[in-house]
Amino acid sequence: MKNDYQVIVIGGGHAGIEAALACARLGHRTLMLTLSIENIGKMPCNPSVGGPAKGIVVREIDALGGQMPITADRTALQFKMLNSAKGPGVRALRVQSDKLAYKAMMQEVCLHQQNLTVMAGMAVRLNVQDSKVTGVTLKDGSIITSDIVILTTGTYMAGLNMISAEVTPGGPDREETTNELSQSLRDAGLRTFRLKTGTPPRVLTASIDFSKTKLEPGTDAFLAFSETTEHIRPFSEQVPCYMTWTTPETHEIILSNLNQSSMYSGVVKGVGPRYCPSIEDKLVRFKDKPRHLLFLEPESLSLDTTYVQGFSTSLPRDVQERMTHTLPGFEHCIIKKYAYAIEYDAVDPIQMKPSFENKYIENLFTAGQVNGTSGYEEAAGQGILAGINAARKLEGKEPLILGRQEAYIGVLADDLTTKGTLEPYRLLTSRAEFRLLLRHDNAEQRLIEKGYETGLISEERHDKYLEKQAKLKELKDHLSNLTVELDDPKVMAYLKEKGYEPEGHIGENAEKLVKRPGVTSRELLECLGENPDPRTAEKADIEIKYEGYIAKAEREAKKLAAMDSQKLGVNFRYEEVDNLSIEGRQKLMKYKPETMGQASRISGVNPADLAVLAIAIRQGKGVAKS
Repeated sequence: MKNDYQVIVIGGGHAGIEAALACARLGHRTLMLTLSIENIGKMPCNPSVGGPAKGIVVREIDALGGQMPITADRTALQFKMLNSAKGPGVRALRVQSDKLAYKAMMQEVCLHQQNLTVMAGMAVRLNVQDSKVTGVTLKDGSIITSDIVILTTGTYMAGLNMISAEVTPGGPDREETTNELSQSLRDAGLRTFRLKTGTPPRVLTASIDFSKTKLEPGTDAFLAFSETTEHIRPFSEQVPCYMTWTTPETHEIILSNLNQSSMYSGVVKGVGPRYCPSIEDKLVRFKDKPRHLLFLEPESLSLDTTYVQGFSTSLPRDVQERMTHTLPGFEHCIIKKYAYAIEYDAVDPIQMKPSFENKYIENLFTAGQVNGTSGYEEAAGQGILAGINAARKLEGKEPLILGRQEAYIGVLADDLTTKGTLEPYRLLTSRAEFRLLLRHDNAEQRLIEKGYETGLISEERHDKYLEKQAKLKELKDHLSNLTVELDDPKVMAYLKEKGYEPEGHIGENAEKLVKRPGVTSRELLECLGENPDPRTAEKADIEIKYEGYIAKAEREAKKLAAMDSQKLGVNFRYEEVDNLSIEGRQKLMKYKPETMGQASRISGVNPADLAVLAIAIRQGKGVAKS
């Protein structure tokens, strides 16, 4: 009998949106099951998209054919390139979002997507038969059948909202939650664990004295997450952000009331995020810091509220009032929404394949915070891969696996499936050993062929990409073959401005000149009366200036790719392999790595174990199966 749907996506957050749209756009009958249609695309935490590492993830989602970058560009209040004075491996775009406009656009897209049905309802049980998903049971008792289920519940499974000792069952903003769904996962044999996150207070913007804070404008340049974006909010119309700092008075109030914090009073059972901690946690862990930086972010043009980034807390409301009033510029502020912590159930990601399919329950995919991650961008990146791989499984195709050397999404998937996590996982540039290869500027070059092959990138966009690549090659060839006359007055003046004096040469190769610090191909060619495309010139500069470093990283990446091409599979029988260390065998049997590369990144598996495994594979032991 035909199932009701081919794919059911549980959740309408950032992971659920990308997963559902990917499946539907690839032609599969898809249901998005969400608690509230009005909350599809909601930003329950910070009103922004991107940032260090995260901004590159959004660029990768764009190259694969996702929706987040398009919506983020269209609804941005401010665009800012972070780390612009540093190397290209750490540069990343961040936009301040209009959270209401973002949500409205995502709802519009989902509700009008062909092959996608959006339904309000609560899934309380995952239905599994013979270790294979058959669908879900709803709160009203009805059953919906499907070939595949993608679980993207975010922080809504067994959620608890906490302000001091006040504990209220619910997801973000005390929305409806269910304990039954995560219990059904445990009944099916999966491990879950408790995590915690939180949000800061939202303050009435008109009540802040911004003269006592520091202005943080955006970047005056054309910046965008999506290569399809042609227009952005003009710089003159972009909305500013601001910075302020905690004070000794702030610290005194917080530290003297630690016993009233949900986190320190024993109310919280889950583990909080290491890299986005509550203000209480910051003060306890970093006692030597005299002050902590806070970012003031507008939430929407339709709201008169400011998000106080970095001031998350679960202290009582009266304490929140007192500590907030000690911040410069906030002496007379009005809190519109108090901060709170939220605790929820997540699924141990070690039980997941790099394709985001569960190792133990066939056709169950998980994506987003339910996998133990934090952040909208990490969730969306997982969502699009889960959606693509769900569609590919329905089509009888091999899954799309992104390597650590190919994408930050690949780093995330590999970290989760080889190391797991005990706290909300956040992507950082330091997690990527090949970050010079995983840049903001080359995301399309890295991944668009994969997006095109899956079917989410159109022929038209692919053709435009090929045109851009041809222009890039043409510009680099031009620079390589061009001799610049150093006695040209404009060239001489330009080089002197950059701190260089002609060294007795009549002419110099343009490519060699561009390799010099501070010299750019665009400015150099403009001295010669040429006007190269700014974005093409910027890409050419990075590839020319960092050519040697990039080549070295690519050589190392090839070694990793070779190890990742050696398949093990989740059914590899390690008990048949002699001479493995006891710890190595235990870890391999627990984590079930897909490849030798993954096995090499598991703590406790040593080089000798890898050598033994390599010999066993050559001898045909272990009977590797996918």
